[in-house]
Amino acid sequence: MTAELDDSFHVFDTTLRDGAQREGINLTVADKLTIARHLDDFGVGFIEGGWPGANPRDTEFFARAATELELKHATLVAFGATRRPNASAAEDPQVKALLESGAPVITLVAKSHDRHVELALRTTLEENLEMVRDTVSHLVAQGRRVFVDCEHFFDGYKANAAYATAVVRAAHEAGASVVVLCDTNGGMLPAQVQAVTGLVLADTGARLGIHAQDDTGCAVANTLAAVDAGATHVQCTANGYGERVGNSNLFPVVAALELKHGRSVLPPGALGEMTRISHAIAEVVNLPPSTHQPYVGVSAFAHKAGLHASAIKVDPDLYQHIDPELVGNTMRMLVSDMAGRASIELKGKELGIDLGGDRELVGRVVARVKERELKGYTYEAADASFALLLREELQRGEPGGPRRFFRTESWRVITEDRPDGSHANEATVKMWAKGERIVATAEGNGPVNALDRALLSALGRIYPQLAAFALVDYKVRILEGRSGTDSTTRVLITTTDGAAEWSTVGVADNVIAASWQALDDAYAYGLLRAGLEPQEQPEQQEQPE
Repeated sequence: MTAELDDSFHVFDTTLRDGAQREGINLTVADKLTIARHLDDFGVGFIEGGWPGANPRDTEFFARAATELELKHATLVAFGATRRPNASAAEDPQVKALLESGAPVITLVAKSHDRHVELALRTTLEENLEMVRDTVSHLVAQGRRVFVDCEHFFDGYKANAAYATAVVRAAHEAGASVVVLCDTNGGMLPAQVQAVTGLVLADTGARLGIHAQDDTGCAVANTLAAVDAGATHVQCTANGYGERVGNSNLFPVVAALELKHGRSVLPPGALGEMTRISHAIAEVVNLPPSTHQPYVGVSAFAHKAGLHASAIKVDPDLYQHIDPELVGNTMRMLVSDMAGRASIELKGKELGIDLGGDRELVGRVVARVKERELKGYTYEAADASFALLLREELQRGEPGGPRRFFRTESWRVITEDRPDGSHANEATVKMWAKGERIVATAEGNGPVNALDRALLSALGRIYPQLAAFALVDYKVRILEGRSGTDSTTRVLITTTDGAAEWSTVGVADNVIAASWQALDDAYAYGLLRAGLEPQEQPEQQEQPE
């Protein structure tokens, strides 16, 4: 049962239709149903599901939605066009398909630019107005709520303001609940949108909405400008997905309305789910979440400069426009060669390591980070390696010094070319763990995979927790050097234990050595996550004869 939301302001999502037009997105019906559930959880008022009758996938979506979607907040919307020229809405097959979809709300796209009417529809300006009147009134008579999208409205208004306004008036007088002004080409700027929206509102008295494309990078700003001018219906897509460069992004629009305008447009508590919903939808469409997206990106509240960190240590609001928890995000401190003492202390606290205000210790960490970054290490995306570095520095002042779970005596990898063109990769590792010397050999589908398997083979008996670990991402970057193959190599590895992921870094003059360092850190940090504590001082272990 759909919970009734306040109808005085609409958050209308068109991810399933307009958003799906983005290059690289190809949604199945199952994908669309899943995204619809996420959007409903977020609390949008309307979900535009697609164009039934125009393609079989959208027709199937509405058929399945009738039995498979139990919406708590949103109302499902079908999208279509006004009837064909010189015909009847009651007899138009696409208008019939809109009714057959069962959707209680229908959005009609209508031409509002005079040149589009004459060149694309190939009809008269008056017939286009009649197409709007006839289609809207017919659907309203059938018990449907109707919204009308005035396509190319702002360009049309610039070319012929009287005609564009007449289309709005025709839709409104025929019974449309909302008439939406569309910046279809995405070429408008906020001042233009605000001025035109205000004029049209005064001229027609219609309830207005805004649909903005992002071709100037102003879609969110244009949407908010229209709201400032009196629009009470915003059309957006999750993560700004859409044709060309995309649509107005649902998440910064809603966050601005809630947190900057003080307008409640979501159910209570829903805003705190925003980051989770954004990332969940990105997973469904199979696109990586944008790390620098406002409000919900992992870097949205990440701080790198030492000056910023010093201020944040006093008061986080000094360098953050909102509390990230309001949108379900978190503040992150980035450790780099720009790091100062405050950055290190805050990062340690974030990782659960209390540096205790020890200035000498913090100074050693800062110096070591800067020294290692000069060699090519980066800790911005390798929190696990940084946590190990912090622990090592903490233990330098303790009896016996730093402790580890295991120590590597040596490793080697052999890659063999075979006559049939295939390759064999074999790795051998010699290690010490819990006072025992272990030699293990393993094969893999690549040299790094062979090392990973050999390491697991060597330590798996002593640390059975390692069986749950899996490498899920592997990145290589060539750093400065005389040539690509003679340069320093940095490797970032992401590992999971099934419950969480962590990233580690290795740097060396060849990719295998750098990979080994990152693997070594990955296993050590994973064992710490498993609740184990290293007890040995590896440098005191017996050497082989």
